[in-house]
Amino acid sequence: MNRYPDAERAPLDPMETASLDALRQHQLQRLRWSLHHAYAQVPLYRQRFDACGAHPDDLNSLDDLAKFPFTGKNDLRDNYPYGMFAVPQDQVVRLHASSGTTGKPTVVGYTQNDIDTWANLVARSIRAAGGRRGDKVHVSYGYGLFTGGLGAHYGAERLGCTVIPMSGGQTEKQVQLIRDFQPDIIMVTPSYMLNLADEIERQGIDPQDLKLRLGIFGAEPWTDELRQSLEQRLGIQALDIYGLSEIMGPGVAMECLETKDGPTLWEDHFYPEIIDPVSGAVLPDGQLGELVFTSLSKEALPMVRYRTRDLTRLLPGTARPMRRIGKITGRSDDMLIIRGVNVFPTQIEEQVLKIRQLSELYEIHLYRNGNLDSVEVHVELRNDSQYLDHDQRQQVVAELMRQIKTYIGISTQIRLQPCGTLKRSEGKACHVYDKRLAS
Repeated sequence: MNRYPDAERAPLDPMETASLDALRQHQLQRLRWSLHHAYAQVPLYRQRFDACGAHPDDLNSLDDLAKFPFTGKNDLRDNYPYGMFAVPQDQVVRLHASSGTTGKPTVVGYTQNDIDTWANLVARSIRAAGGRRGDKVHVSYGYGLFTGGLGAHYGAERLGCTVIPMSGGQTEKQVQLIRDFQPDIIMVTPSYMLNLADEIERQGIDPQDLKLRLGIFGAEPWTDELRQSLEQRLGIQALDIYGLSEIMGPGVAMECLETKDGPTLWEDHFYPEIIDPVSGAVLPDGQLGELVFTSLSKEALPMVRYRTRDLTRLLPGTARPMRRIGKITGRSDDMLIIRGVNVFPTQIEEQVLKIRQLSELYEIHLYRNGNLDSVEVHVELRNDSQYLDHDQRQQVVAELMRQIKTYIGISTQIRLQPCGTLKRSEGKACHVYDKRLAS
C-alpha cells in the first residue's frame, strides 16, 4: 500500500507566504483594533490599561505592546463566567470551558466569525501537516467543553476531509474503526496514541495494513524521543499541533510536514512574545522563557498579553515566514523543584525513552522524608522485554537511575513494573503524583 501518495494539496493562504514586512504591518493594524476592542468592551481591560497609563492610541509599533498589562488564567476565573466577554450574549454562538479541576473553570466564547476563523486555522494546520481534501480524519480528542474535539472536527471539515468523530475512550472500538474505516490521519493526544498503539499490537494488527499516514498530536508537551517511538511503531509521520482554549483552541500553531522542526505560529491572528517568567521582561527571539499571546482577530474573548505558562523559544520561520516555537519544555507552573534542582516531567520522559526495554509510560511520585524530597520513577517493561531475568532488570533500573542523575542532576528510586501495569490515559496524561504536602 502506498502510504504517502503524491497529490496536490490545497493552496497556501496568502498570509502564509507574505513578506515579513507585510506580516508585521498586518499585525500592527490588527493589534490596534484588538486593543481598542478590549478597552472599549471589557471593564477589566479598561481598568488595567488606565491603571498603568497605557491607552490603545499609544500603540505606534509592535514593541509598544510591552507597555500593556498581562492577563492570566485567574482573571477568567475571577470574572466567571462571562465577565471577560466583549460582545453581547446573543452574539456568542459557542461556549467552551476548561475542566476546572483546580477551581472555577475558565469559560471561553466565540462569535460566528471566531468559529469561522478557528475552522480556517485548523484547516490550514491540517494542510500544513500534509493533509488534503478527501482524507479521512479520525478525531480522538475529547468532544464537549474541551476545545480539542470540535476544533479538530470543524477544521477537518473545512479542509474538505471526511471526519470520524470518535472522541476519547473505548480503546478497542477505536482500533476496530481505525482498521475498518482506514483513516489517513489521526488527531489525538500523544499519550492516548500510545494506548492505541498498544491495542493495535495486542490485536495483532500490522500497522502496514493500515492506511494511517499522519498523526497530529497536541494538548500536552511531548518529546522528540516520543515522536520517534510513535513513528517507528506505527509507520506514520507524527506532527505537533499547539493551542490553548483561552487563545482559541487547537490550531494556534502547527508543525509543517516539510521541515518538522517545531510548530509555526499563525502570526496573522496571534501575536507572540517570550517573557522572563519572574520579571515579566520581554526576551529576544531565541531565548527560553514563557510564551505570551495577544489575540489579533478574536471578537467574543479578546486576550491581551495572556500568560500561557508554557516555556519555549521563538525561532525564525523555515517552512513559512512566520516564526516557530521550540518544543514546549514544560509549564512554569508544572516545574518541580527537587532538592534545589528545577525538573520538568519531559526531562524524565527523555531519559525513559532512551532505554529500549522500557515502554513510553512513566509516573513521577514525590515524597517528603524528614526535610528531604525523595523521588520514585515508576516505569514498565515493553511487552517484548518481559523475558528479562532479575539481573537484567536490575541493569535496566541502574541505567535509568544513572541517566537521570547524569542528565538531570537528581537521585531517584526506580520502580520497574510489568507491561500493562501503569495507568493508561484516555486524554491528557497525568505524570506527576506529588505527595509531599501530605507527608
